[in-house]
Order: sequence, then C-alpha cells, then structure tokens
Amino acid sequence: MHVELHPNYADSAQGQQARELISACVHCGFCLATCPTYLATRDERDSPRGRIYLIKQLLESGEASNRTHTHLDRCLTCRSCETTCPSAMQYGQLIDIGRELMEQRVPRPLHQRGLRWLLRRSLTNTRLFSAALRLGQWVRPLLPPSLRRQVPARQAIGAVPARKHKRNMLLLEGCVQRAASPATNAAARRVFDRLGISLHSAPRAGCCGAVNYHLAAHDDGLDDMRRNIDAWWPLLDAGAEAIVSSATGCGSLLTDYGRLLAHDSAYADKAARVSTLARDVGEILLNEDLGLLGINHRVGRVAVQTPCSLQHAMKMPNLITDLLTRAGFALATTIDNHLCCGSAGTYSILQPAMSLRLRADKVAALTADNPDLIVTANIGCQLHLAAAATVPVKHWIQLLDEASSDGVTAAPGAAAG
Repeated sequence: MHVELHPNYADSAQGQQARELISACVHCGFCLATCPTYLATRDERDSPRGRIYLIKQLLESGEASNRTHTHLDRCLTCRSCETTCPSAMQYGQLIDIGRELMEQRVPRPLHQRGLRWLLRRSLTNTRLFSAALRLGQWVRPLLPPSLRRQVPARQAIGAVPARKHKRNMLLLEGCVQRAASPATNAAARRVFDRLGISLHSAPRAGCCGAVNYHLAAHDDGLDDMRRNIDAWWPLLDAGAEAIVSSATGCGSLLTDYGRLLAHDSAYADKAARVSTLARDVGEILLNEDLGLLGINHRVGRVAVQTPCSLQHAMKMPNLITDLLTRAGFALATTIDNHLCCGSAGTYSILQPAMSLRLRADKVAALTADNPDLIVTANIGCQLHLAAAATVPVKHWIQLLDEASSDGVTAAPGAAAG
C-alpha cells in the first residue's frame, strides 16, 4: 500500500516509519477473520485493514476526526492480525504511531484526557494503586455481588525462599500484579528455588512502560524503560542470567526495549541487551527438570488461556500447554484460542461494552469442556476472567507451585478475584 505523506509528516520520523509499515499491507483482508472487534461489529473500520486506511488518510491529508479516535481506540492491540498476515506486517507498531499522531492532531475532550491521565498515574504507581485496592478490599464484603467480583480478594503469599543459589535471575515485579496478585511472583520464587535458581528484584524498578506507551504517552513510557534499565544494570553486570517476567503483557514489551530505545544513544546498547535477556518464566522452565518439583495432579482438569501478548507478540502460543502437559496435568479442550479475552491493559476500562462482550465469549470458550480450573499467564487476563468465570482463575505458575510436593501457598483453588 503506497502512502503520499502530507507536508506535516513528510519530514517526520513517525510519518516515514508509518509509511514504511503501511507499505507491507497488500489489502488481502486475511486479518478480518481473526480480528475480535471486526468479528463483533462487522464494521471494517474496526478491522486492522480499516484502521490502516484511517491512519493512511491522516498521513496523506493531515486531517482526521474523532471518528478516527473511536475506531483506533476499539483496537485491542491483540496483534492476532500479525499472526495471520501473509506479508508479516507489523501492525502493533503502526497502531502505536497512529494513536500518538491522533493525540497530537485531534485533542480529546477534557473528560477523556482526564481519565487517561488518571489511569496512567494510578496504575503505574504501585503505592497509589495498592492503597486504592486495599480500600476496595476492605469494603468488598459490603458490595453487591456484581461489584464484589470486580475487586480481587486479598491474597496470602506464603513463605519466601531464603536460600541463595549460584544461578541468579532478575524478576520484574511489575505494578498492577505486585498489588493485585502478589501470590504470582511469590509462587515463581518458590518454583525457581526448587530448581536451584534465585530470583532477585531491583527495588528501583517499576512499571515496564506498557501502560504509558500504549496510551500514546510515549515519552513517559520510554522514561519508565530507562528507569528500569538503570535499576537492573548493576545486577546484570553482576551476572544475572536473565530478566524474567510472569506477566506476558510486561514481558512482550521487555522484548521490545531495544527497538523502542534504538534512537537513544545513551540507552540503545543497554536496551538491546535487556531485550536479549528478557524471558517469560515459562521459557526458563522449558529447559529445566520439572521432575525436581515433585508434582501431584489432584487439581483436576485445567483450561489454559494463552494471552494475546504471549501468542501473538511473543510468538509462543503453545508455551503454557506444553509446560503443563510435560508436567502431567490433564488439560481441558478449549476453542477460539486465538481470540482476545477483552482485558488488553486499560481496554476493559476504556471500552467496557466491547470488553465485556469479548469476555463472555472467552469464558464460554474456556469452560465448554467443564474444567476444574482456568490458568493464564497475564495479570490483566487473570483479573478480567476471574470476575466472570464460575471456576477459579489463577496464574499457571501458582498451579505449578501448589502442586509441588513441598508447596507452601494459600489453599489450592483460591481464585485471584
């Protein structure tokens, strides 16, 4: 697809990059069949191809309207279209550019800007988010059932390993997960400890940058990345083998640090190294002896929800199922595994109607075979699904921890929500 850049964008690095990305699109329409929002609305402006045309129109005319905001906002950035695209178009990169250009060209109404600012400030500040969550958990018993399910119950994290091993890795604590599901990383520490690996956190590290970056606050997102690199660098120099994440939404962005900071001479090389060392917890376990965990399988049948960030961004659609199968768990049959659950970071807050519709479809797809438990690999998906599912929902690393012979966690089956 050819783009004639408007003078506003002719000398812009963003405009030139967007033009190059759009050139890969061959109009084939294969993406329509795997786009959750197009399948829901049947409006091509809510498809990847339609959104590409909207961004192309902005780049060529220099003009756009709030309708363009509407259709770009409805994109989940699930990147299922990238998995389907025969010409390997990098749609995720294009939608990020298009959204930032739209923020500059068509300012949002004050109430929308205020909500987005509040989300960026509250979700990325662990102390602030934790305080708000604790308040919600305190009044949770008083809430009507529909609201109560939206507030995750407080979790017991169990014992933290005290042993020090020769093998060391960095663990990204994250922001929302650290407050809403602290049991996840506690479980990861115990599982890795049983395998002879110590997980360490860098106190000054924080949000990976995804919340800011995907809400078109690119400068703030890049600052989040630089802060993390500075926090991790001494530990990497001291010999940490990898930077691991138990939230695939964060992990997928870590693998992109090198590209996103390639223009920054002070951080380009460091960011590239971070991306090279970034691993999902499951990637590490694939190469370890799971027999050391002494797993029992009394949990019953497990339905696996593979987050979009894992299967489409990180290109590992079978990671969780392969691990759990190798560990001996019985997996329930699921359908439409490529489709998004509707969480998608802040999407469930900013696009509630579409998010709830997609969640209902996903819960039905996960529970059609009557599983005893649903597991996932991303905190957003976990909280979103737990608020609607009739069976417990948790991170798969918690399942592995609880099923180990010396597991020391909260009662198995306790849902995060």
